Amino acid sequence: MPVHHANRLLEAAGRIILGKQRELRLALTCLIARGHLLIEDVPGVGKTTLAQVLARLMGLQFQRIQFTSDLLPADILGVSIFDRETSAFRFHPGPVFAQLILADEINRATPKTQSALLEAMEERQVTADGETFPLSEPFFVIATQNPAHQIGTFPLPESQLDRFLLRMHLGYPDRKAERALLQGEDRRILLERQAPVSRPEEILELQMAAQEIHVADALIDYLQALLGATRSNPELAAGLSPRAGLGLLAAARAWALLDGRDHVLPEDVQTLFPHVAAHRLHLAADRRPIPPAALARLMQSVTLR
Repeated sequence: MPVHHANRLLEAAGRIILGKQRELRLALTCLIARGHLLIEDVPGVGKTTLAQVLARLMGLQFQRIQFTSDLLPADILGVSIFDRETSAFRFHPGPVFAQLILADEINRATPKTQSALLEAMEERQVTADGETFPLSEPFFVIATQNPAHQIGTFPLPESQLDRFLLRMHLGYPDRKAERALLQGEDRRILLERQAPVSRPEEILELQMAAQEIHVADALIDYLQALLGATRSNPELAAGLSPRAGLGLLAAARAWALLDGRDHVLPEDVQTLFPHVAAHRLHLAADRRPIPPAALARLMQSVTLR
């Protein structure tokens, strides 16, 4: 899948999701880097539509799971049912056995149910009744999260947050985009008419191409310095994990690929660092997520040598 094809994908998505080209590129970067995406925002700004648009344009199998307080792990993973004809239990796969999963309002489910996604997101498999079932490729989870102050939410544990490569906000549309939304066709009707512009196999090719993007030793030094700065900061409860470092590197490669380059620049790391780090870092004093200003100061304290 050539880069210009990926750009056509972004252009097609931009005709349905108006005024959010940067956010669409972040979402595609996350997929190319073989990560998962967390979107935190108020209801009604297009989080679900974004996931549906990506699935339709890429020709991916799509499943939406509405997370609620009574949702059970089996509702996500599947369940074994006794088959009288064979006198044996047969596993019936749940909605997680798709290629693009929308975990809608993930923090409205209990921690037990949230944890049902841990193995699937990290190892891309599901274990049930002692048997392991591989998941389809590509496999991409987009989770939406309501603001923590809203009623009926459960905070995501650190192990769950660390499974998400990037976090982003969609935000309200600007005035021009909102006017086009108000005067234009219903986005659901546009989506129904939209034909795929790529195939799952082409997404896999793009993921493989991103792994070949060159990263200089000096840039690795810079990335390690950023990781070290989070781990030595006394204001933080804990620093970034090795998984976060690997994810930042993979995302930077994907971002460079979408830019048509064969090498990663420091600007790629700096662009993506807030999206990789913000949901993983918490203040030691009160466990609140790190404020944007504090994260910016941390980045400025590390220089590229």
